[in-house]
Amino acid sequence: MTHADLVFTGGSVLTMDSARSRATALAVTGDRISAVGHAEVREFIGPRTEVVDLDGRALLPGFQDAHVHAAAAGMELASCDLSGTTDPSEYFRRIAAYAAAHPEREWITGTGWSMESFPGGLPTSAQLDAVVADRPVYLTNRDYHGAWANTRALESAGLTAHTPDPVDGRIERDNSGAPSGVLQEGAMDLVERILPPITPQDRMAGLLRAQSLLHSLGITGWQEAIVSSDNGTFDSTTTYFDAAERGLLTARVTGAQWWERDEGAAQIAGMLLRRKQFSTDRFRLDTVKIMQDGIAENFTAAMTEPYKDHRGCCTANSGLSFVDPRALRGYVTELDAHDFQVHFHALGDRAVRESLDAIEAALHANGPRGNRHHLAHLQVVHPDDIPRFHRLGAVANLQPLWAGHEPQLDDLTLPFLGGDLPERQYLFGDLARAGATLACGSDWPVSEPNPLAGIHTAVNRVIPGSGLPPLLPDQRLDLMTTLAAYTAGSAYVNRRDDTGSLRVGTLADLVVLERDPFAVAPAEIAGIGVAQTFVGGVRVFG
Repeated sequence: MTHADLVFTGGSVLTMDSARSRATALAVTGDRISAVGHAEVREFIGPRTEVVDLDGRALLPGFQDAHVHAAAAGMELASCDLSGTTDPSEYFRRIAAYAAAHPEREWITGTGWSMESFPGGLPTSAQLDAVVADRPVYLTNRDYHGAWANTRALESAGLTAHTPDPVDGRIERDNSGAPSGVLQEGAMDLVERILPPITPQDRMAGLLRAQSLLHSLGITGWQEAIVSSDNGTFDSTTTYFDAAERGLLTARVTGAQWWERDEGAAQIAGMLLRRKQFSTDRFRLDTVKIMQDGIAENFTAAMTEPYKDHRGCCTANSGLSFVDPRALRGYVTELDAHDFQVHFHALGDRAVRESLDAIEAALHANGPRGNRHHLAHLQVVHPDDIPRFHRLGAVANLQPLWAGHEPQLDDLTLPFLGGDLPERQYLFGDLARAGATLACGSDWPVSEPNPLAGIHTAVNRVIPGSGLPPLLPDQRLDLMTTLAAYTAGSAYVNRRDDTGSLRVGTLADLVVLERDPFAVAPAEIAGIGVAQTFVGGVRVFG
């Protein structure tokens, strides 16, 4: 018998295989699992075998994040960070401190402010001017669908009362029509296109910073939800590729190329070229991200019912479909024919329906090709569309940490939704009961990347530490289903079929949790820590 390089004993081994079986020991030889079982696994221990005593802790497949912006998040860890608070005075303190600490920076950039911190979710440029007036300031909010700019930034971009709104966004204005300081959706590009360029060194440092953090949370792979575009706005393709070629990329990453809304099918040729040019074992570029709508808080999520105004009256606005639904069917059919996976941003129920219609059109035209198209966010899904996920083979890509009461949902979203939309928030339970394949992601840096916090919320329908009642408690997921979504489900989306479960022959991408999640009360799940993380049998954390 060949001795193993690594043996885990004395704990709970949650295999996440199709039977959801359990074991107490596991052996790793090279980069793959060589045995799963109980006392008999000790036969694999030799004089050079490293033995890890789990001491009652849990061993699982490494978590995979099915929707994350790791490269950007890593860079933003070095920018002006406004996350973790909703106090405007704290925002101003941090902005001033960051500006004072970085006098060399031409622009002050950062992210993380919450819409709930300001009346109507709308801060003003005058508030920023009072803190920093000598340099442009540009700060995206925590969900990245809006940005807050000071007067110097607006002037640098040439924005005036005469600047028209782009078709895919909105410039918030004061009573005179002049820009008031917030740019929604596509209007953000009006300033972003003049931001100082990000250097390759900055991108690499950000990626490695993010990778280290994600490994510390038990994450061994992810899908980068925007990795590249023709205009280079989000381009981290070469960063990932270079990191993989230099042996610095220890995670397994699937990159989603960005679909430019106004370029149509002509951009597919470039996507095919990039997929061929930049794919490696650790980094694959075989997914395309299509952002079909916006978000509910700024009334750009595409809904089947119109939004209400501040008086509770029905408006004429039911959100934006960023890509014409009829054209979308053709685009997705062509992408599917080229074996691209399509990763939809679909938050409102109309956007969900339009995305499913496109998948159905591709299925009818091309037959089943196994491309595992998936819809992310799914804040609202129409009941008629829930069974379509299973029927069409569309994966429900959930961001569980959003499925709880918090001010941005309770104050800025639910009061403005029409019809019965408020009663259809994050229908995870209905999707699971209808047989949909579930995957899970964080959307970090929109929300925190800790899988245990997301698992906690999916199981309890309560955001950790909120102290608020559950959101639609009949939509809870059980613990095993949620763990499977963060492991086997996300591995399925990422087309990493030799990861996501602990079976002989699969890659040894593993996480050791400080406690068995089945041995703690549901309210304690978020408090479980990560002890060690392994990718291909190599310890990358702990």
